Amino acid sequence: MSNFYLIAAVTSVSGKKGAVKIISYSDYPERFFNLSKVYIDFFGEKKLFFVDSVKQQKNTFILKFKNFNSDKDCEILIGKEIFVDEENLVRLPDNHFFIHDLIGSRVIKNDKELGVIKDVLQYPANDVYVIEDNAGKEILLPAIQGFIESFDNVKKILKLKAGEDLYEDDES
Repeated sequence: MSNFYLIAAVTSVSGKKGAVKIISYSDYPERFFNLSKVYIDFFGEKKLFFVDSVKQQKNTFILKFKNFNSDKDCEILIGKEIFVDEENLVRLPDNHFFIHDLIGSRVIKNDKELGVIKDVLQYPANDVYVIEDNAGKEILLPAIQGFIESFDNVKKILKLKAGEDLYEDDES
Protein backbone atom coordinates (compact mmCIF):
# COMPACT_ATOMS: atom_id res chain seq x y z
CA MET A 1 0.00 0.00 0.00
CA SER A 2 1.38 3.38 -0.99
CA ASN A 3 1.54 6.41 1.30
CA PHE A 4 0.18 9.68 0.00
CA TYR A 5 1.17 13.18 1.07
CA LEU A 6 -1.04 16.27 0.81
CA ILE A 7 0.55 19.09 -1.22
CA ALA A 8 -2.33 21.26 -2.48
CA ALA A 9 -6.05 21.72 -3.02
CA VAL A 10 -8.05 22.79 -6.07
CA THR A 11 -9.76 26.13 -5.44
CA SER A 12 -11.43 26.93 -8.76
CA VAL A 13 -11.54 26.48 -12.50
CA SER A 14 -9.15 28.72 -14.46
CA GLY A 15 -10.36 29.74 -17.87
CA LYS A 16 -12.30 27.62 -20.34
CA LYS A 17 -9.57 25.25 -21.55
CA GLY A 18 -9.52 22.72 -18.69
CA ALA A 19 -7.16 24.23 -16.11
CA VAL A 20 -7.60 24.66 -12.36
CA LYS A 21 -6.23 27.03 -9.73
CA ILE A 22 -4.66 25.42 -6.71
CA ILE A 23 -3.52 26.53 -3.28
CA SER A 24 -0.16 25.05 -2.33
CA TYR A 25 0.46 23.52 1.09
CA SER A 26 4.11 22.91 0.25
CA ASP A 27 7.06 24.90 1.57
CA TYR A 28 8.64 24.22 -1.83
CA PRO A 29 6.23 25.66 -4.42
CA GLU A 30 8.75 25.12 -7.24
CA ARG A 31 7.95 21.41 -6.85
CA PHE A 32 4.87 21.83 -9.04
CA PHE A 33 7.01 22.42 -12.13
CA ASN A 34 8.55 18.95 -11.76
CA LEU A 35 5.35 16.97 -11.29
CA SER A 36 4.20 14.62 -14.00
CA LYS A 37 1.54 12.88 -11.91
CA VAL A 38 -0.51 13.53 -8.81
CA TYR A 39 -3.34 11.82 -6.97
CA ILE A 40 -6.67 13.45 -6.23
CA ASP A 41 -8.88 12.22 -3.44
CA PHE A 42 -12.41 11.18 -4.34
CA PHE A 43 -14.36 9.95 -1.32
CA GLY A 44 -11.27 8.46 0.34
CA GLU A 45 -9.86 6.86 -2.79
CA LYS A 46 -6.83 8.35 -4.54
CA LYS A 47 -7.15 8.61 -8.34
CA LEU A 48 -4.11 9.09 -10.58
CA PHE A 49 -3.99 12.27 -12.71
CA PHE A 50 -1.31 13.21 -15.20
CA VAL A 51 -0.12 16.84 -15.21
CA ASP A 52 -0.09 18.36 -18.68
CA SER A 53 1.22 21.83 -17.77
CA VAL A 54 1.88 24.17 -14.84
CA LYS A 55 1.84 27.97 -14.76
CA GLN A 56 2.50 30.31 -11.88
CA GLN A 57 0.56 33.54 -11.37
CA LYS A 58 2.01 35.37 -8.35
CA ASN A 59 1.34 33.02 -5.39
CA THR A 60 -1.13 30.84 -7.28
CA PHE A 61 -0.51 27.88 -9.55
CA ILE A 62 -2.56 26.84 -12.53
CA LEU A 63 -2.52 23.11 -13.34
CA LYS A 64 -3.78 21.53 -16.52
CA PHE A 65 -4.45 17.80 -16.35
CA LYS A 66 -4.41 15.48 -19.35
CA ASN A 67 -7.90 14.76 -20.76
CA PHE A 68 -9.43 17.79 -19.04
CA ASN A 69 -10.19 20.15 -21.90
CA SER A 70 -12.95 22.47 -20.72
CA ASP A 71 -14.11 24.35 -17.67
CA LYS A 72 -17.01 21.86 -17.39
CA ASP A 73 -14.53 18.94 -17.19
CA CYS A 74 -12.78 20.62 -14.25
CA GLU A 75 -15.79 21.50 -12.13
CA ILE A 76 -15.67 18.10 -10.42
CA LEU A 77 -12.17 18.91 -9.11
CA ILE A 78 -13.09 22.06 -7.16
CA GLY A 79 -12.42 21.55 -3.46
CA LYS A 80 -10.50 18.31 -3.99
CA GLU A 81 -7.13 17.67 -2.33
CA ILE A 82 -4.00 16.89 -4.35
CA PHE A 83 -1.46 14.34 -3.12
CA VAL A 84 1.86 12.87 -4.23
CA ASP A 85 3.27 9.45 -3.53
CA GLU A 86 6.54 8.85 -1.69
CA GLU A 87 8.47 8.76 -4.98
CA ASN A 88 7.45 12.37 -5.69
CA LEU A 89 8.16 13.88 -2.28
CA VAL A 90 10.57 16.81 -2.24
CA ARG A 91 14.04 15.81 -1.05
CA LEU A 92 14.79 17.92 2.00
CA PRO A 93 18.15 19.38 3.01
CA ASP A 94 20.00 17.89 5.99
CA ASN A 95 18.37 18.56 9.38
CA HIS A 96 14.99 19.35 7.77
CA PHE A 97 12.04 17.01 8.23
CA PHE A 98 8.47 16.67 7.07
CA ILE A 99 5.81 17.47 9.63
CA HIS A 100 4.31 14.01 9.13
CA ASP A 101 7.68 12.52 10.19
CA LEU A 102 7.71 14.59 13.40
CA ILE A 103 4.11 14.01 14.52
CA GLY A 104 3.95 11.12 16.98
CA SER A 105 7.67 11.25 17.79
CA ARG A 106 8.81 10.77 21.36
CA VAL A 107 10.79 13.71 22.80
CA ILE A 108 13.71 12.80 25.08
CA LYS A 109 15.86 15.09 27.24
CA ASN A 110 18.50 13.83 29.70
CA ASP A 111 17.32 10.24 29.06
CA LYS A 112 13.84 11.21 30.29
CA GLU A 113 10.79 11.23 28.01
CA LEU A 114 9.12 14.66 27.98
CA GLY A 115 6.18 13.62 25.80
CA VAL A 116 5.08 13.15 22.21
CA ILE A 117 4.94 15.69 19.37
CA LYS A 118 1.24 16.29 18.64
CA ASP A 119 1.51 19.21 16.20
CA VAL A 120 3.94 21.57 14.51
CA LEU A 121 2.99 25.24 14.41
CA GLN A 122 4.53 27.19 11.55
CA TYR A 123 5.64 30.76 12.17
CA PRO A 124 7.84 33.12 10.11
CA ALA A 125 10.79 32.98 12.54
CA ASN A 126 10.76 29.23 13.17
CA ASP A 127 8.41 26.31 13.68
CA VAL A 128 7.23 25.34 17.17
CA TYR A 129 6.72 21.74 18.29
CA VAL A 130 3.62 21.09 20.39
CA ILE A 131 4.60 18.32 22.81
CA GLU A 132 2.03 16.60 25.00
CA ASP A 133 3.40 15.15 28.24
CA ASN A 134 1.98 12.10 30.07
CA ALA A 135 -0.36 14.31 32.10
CA GLY A 136 -1.83 15.85 28.92
CA LYS A 137 -0.08 19.19 29.43
CA GLU A 138 1.21 20.94 26.31
CA ILE A 139 4.82 22.03 26.08
CA LEU A 140 5.80 24.43 23.30
CA LEU A 141 9.33 23.97 21.99
CA PRO A 142 10.94 26.24 19.37
CA ALA A 143 12.17 24.04 16.53
CA ILE A 144 15.68 25.45 16.44
CA GLN A 145 18.93 23.56 16.07
CA GLY A 146 20.24 24.98 19.35
CA PHE A 147 17.81 22.80 21.34
CA ILE A 148 17.98 19.63 19.22
CA GLU A 149 20.66 17.00 19.57
CA SER A 150 19.26 14.55 17.00
CA PHE A 151 16.14 13.24 15.29
CA ASP A 152 15.62 9.65 14.17
CA ASN A 153 12.65 9.64 11.80
CA VAL A 154 12.66 5.82 11.60
CA LYS A 155 12.46 5.30 15.38
CA LYS A 156 10.51 8.58 15.74
CA ILE A 157 12.69 9.92 18.56
CA LEU A 158 13.67 13.58 18.96
CA LYS A 159 16.57 13.98 21.40
CA LEU A 160 17.05 17.39 22.97
CA LYS A 161 20.37 18.77 24.13
CA ALA A 162 21.06 18.54 27.84
CA GLY A 163 21.67 21.72 29.76
CA GLU A 164 19.64 24.89 29.60
CA ASP A 165 15.98 24.85 30.54
CA LEU A 166 13.80 24.78 27.46
CA TYR A 167 10.79 26.39 29.09
CA GLU A 168 9.85 27.97 32.41
CA ASP A 169 8.47 24.87 34.12
CA ASP A 170 11.34 22.61 33.02
CA GLU A 171 12.11 20.41 36.01
CA SER A 172 14.63 18.09 34.35
